[in-house]
Amino acid sequence: MGGGGQGIPRAANHHCHGGSNGSAQTPSPPTVVNKVYRVGRKIGSGSFGSLYDGVDVRDGREVAIKLELASTKHPQLIYEAKIIRLLQGGVGVPVCYHYGDEGEWHVMVIDRLGHSLEDLFNLCKRNFSVETVLHLGIQMLDRIEYIHKHHCIHRDIKPDNFLVGRGENANVVYLIDFGLAKKFRDHSGRHIVYKEGKNLTGTARYASLATHLGTHACIHAYSHAYIHAHIPVYMLAHIEMRIHKLVCIYT
Repeated sequence: MGGGGQGIPRAANHHCHGGSNGSAQTPSPPTVVNKVYRVGRKIGSGSFGSLYDGVDVRDGREVAIKLELASTKHPQLIYEAKIIRLLQGGVGVPVCYHYGDEGEWHVMVIDRLGHSLEDLFNLCKRNFSVETVLHLGIQMLDRIEYIHKHHCIHRDIKPDNFLVGRGENANVVYLIDFGLAKKFRDHSGRHIVYKEGKNLTGTARYASLATHLGTHACIHAYSHAYIHAHIPVYMLAHIEMRIHKLVCIYT
């Protein structure tokens, strides 16, 4: 689930079953968050921790609850909460209802969303109509453009991280999982310094060539990656001109 998407639940990765390695037992997750969000069943996991469905007991609103151990060596949820709060108000950005600590856990409560585009593509036997391709592709580009306008790059763009909404928002495409996102301008407004020799960030299958070569957070490279990798091949003929326009604007 690539960092905690809310699509069709997938089986958790299984590791060796050769017995205990002597490490401390993971504490039980909270049953209630911030006194109002009841934690339900686990629906996914990733490098960040675990994702649960939940409900706001005040009004019955369904939510998604991300949990990450506070003792995690390299926490992502704290940073993700900062980024998603920066982006609040944008179309296709999940609402963040709460972030904080609950016992031994970092907790973030966000919108409960529907299937990922990867899941929907599989449900449709990997065949979308041209109309669907255009509807989804334009929204995907709008989401990317929005976070770029806020001087951020996502760094893990892939079909698993685009989800559709639910109910009256079922036709809205959401971009999720900002744990690897990065601001490409510093506090003074200057672009971050070009670097080489960086470890690969994101999902190798969808990463740009520049990322594989170890260069650091170049927005031009990320924009080209939407053409050559992140946007599925079946979308290219219809939205390539739109992507080139974005490249010209932000480079």
